[in-house]
Amino acid sequence: MNYLPAIEMEPEQKANAAIIWLHGLGASGDDFAAIVPALGLSKKADADLQIRFIFPHAPSIPISINGGMNMPAWYDILSIDVQRKINKQQFMTSAQQVKDLIERELDRGISSDRILVAGFSQGGAVAYQVALNFEQPLAGLMALSTYVASPDTLELKACNKQLPVMVFHGSEDTVVPESLGQLALNQVQALGLEPEYKQYVMGHSVSPRQIKDMAEFITRVFN
Repeated sequence: MNYLPAIEMEPEQKANAAIIWLHGLGASGDDFAAIVPALGLSKKADADLQIRFIFPHAPSIPISINGGMNMPAWYDILSIDVQRKINKQQFMTSAQQVKDLIERELDRGISSDRILVAGFSQGGAVAYQVALNFEQPLAGLMALSTYVASPDTLELKACNKQLPVMVFHGSEDTVVPESLGQLALNQVQALGLEPEYKQYVMGHSVSPRQIKDMAEFITRVFN
């Protein structure tokens, strides 16, 4: 099988958990790979936490809202109104490619409930789709500065009805307004989940306080 190209960061000992982390529009897997040392997870008291980090690279495709310019993206954005109008086929293809990465981790010996999916902006929209629809229980979902791109295909599988979900958003975000992050929160709650929500005084970015909160969430779901 052809998997998405990705940066993979192995733990010091044999991996017993995995995080698949999706970047935003115009970025690459390198974007969040740089955050791993700042999470400080290797310094945690629990030496049994050995995480393999996987940062896939989205393919470069023309983006309609950017005049057809080619850039790394999980799907084309056709227009920005109150919400985004997207290329649904590309979105679902990306979701399947991420599911394939989860399946590969299962083949590598990582239990599904030791796999966390995270995503920023466009990557977060794919992460919502993947994690809630996955047919085995996962460890958790981190949604960073993002939104639900395809409400009509968002379905919570019974095995993930207790899925831990953490939603992060900046109050000054002008790229993905916080109102979309809060709408996603409500949509996830409507499925029966109880996501946590963290707001930061920042734009479409990641803050030091958020990195600390992400580390705490990651540690909690894997313990």
